[in-house]
Amino acid sequence: MWLKRVEINGFKSFCEPISLEFTPGICVVVGPNGCGKSNIVEAIRRAMGEQGL
Repeated sequence: MWLKRVEINGFKSFCEPISLEFTPGICVVVGPNGCGKSNIVEAIRRAMGEQGL
């Protein structure tokens, strides 16, 4: 499965809308502690359902 784009709005640390574009291959999310990296993964998991991954 390949995700092309993720749009997050009003989920945990993402009060403002954000759109993330993914390209084929390895994708890395980098940032300081507490910036929301894990929240991106959790938003994807919730949108797909826990068993979707």
